[in-house]
Amino acid sequence: MTSSETTAAAAPLLLVSPGEGELAGVVTLTLNRPRHFNALSEAMLDALQRALDDISRDERARVVVLAAAGPAFCAGHDLKEMRAEPSLDYYRTLFNRCTRVMLTMQRMPQPVIARVHGIATAAGCQLVAMCDLAVATSVARFAVSGINVGLFCATPGVALSRNLTRKQAMEMLLTGDFIDAQTARERGLVNRVVPMERLDAEVAALCRSILAKPAAAVAAGKGLFYRQAETGIEAAYQMAGQTMACNMMDACALEGVQAFIEKRPPDWAKPAD
Repeated sequence: MTSSETTAAAAPLLLVSPGEGELAGVVTLTLNRPRHFNALSEAMLDALQRALDDISRDERARVVVLAAAGPAFCAGHDLKEMRAEPSLDYYRTLFNRCTRVMLTMQRMPQPVIARVHGIATAAGCQLVAMCDLAVATSVARFAVSGINVGLFCATPGVALSRNLTRKQAMEMLLTGDFIDAQTARERGLVNRVVPMERLDAEVAALCRSILAKPAAAVAAGKGLFYRQAETGIEAAYQMAGQTMACNMMDACALEGVQAFIEKRPPDWAKPAD
């Protein structure tokens, strides 16, 4: 933890905000190191890990929104902190800790939406790529810029290569150049691009759409989506078929299908027999 973080005890590194009303079930995690462009210090990674672990076990939590305070979304790792302890064991531990956070976001049952209002670079761009969905403002920019300081963004490249085509990802990794929000949407890094004043409304609309769906189906579908993507097509179809068969036996799916047959809205609170 840096000295500024130690003295700023009144300002948590990560703000956790439960949603209310029609957004009950949404938990917003806000990176809160604005003066440091929300760089992922060790303390920040630990705070994120604790929060994600807690949310993943909370059945009341349905959607996670990852946001940030200040002018930037996230500038990646804290380079000053990294440079203070130049040892191979330290770096291995640090990157393993970051990888655990990234994989937790993907493996937790709740969809995670990145709310990107400013720049997202290096491990900050990795955060966006590892979220299930992303909404960005038209002024947001993205880069994996480690190469500019002699450090190839290898771990961000894992996430980036699973969002963009190989050549698009390699261009970003080899040049360190920024892409704008519209290019990021066209290449598959973000889902939607809106003006700053519409950002919260667009994120809320996405949350409401997910909240309207059965939690069990969303969780099962998210888990299957990533498992099948990392395997061959035959095994992927086997896993997908098994998941759909189990999903079909769920009370909410039975109610949903029955409602479709009867041409009425589904009543998730009163599943079919």
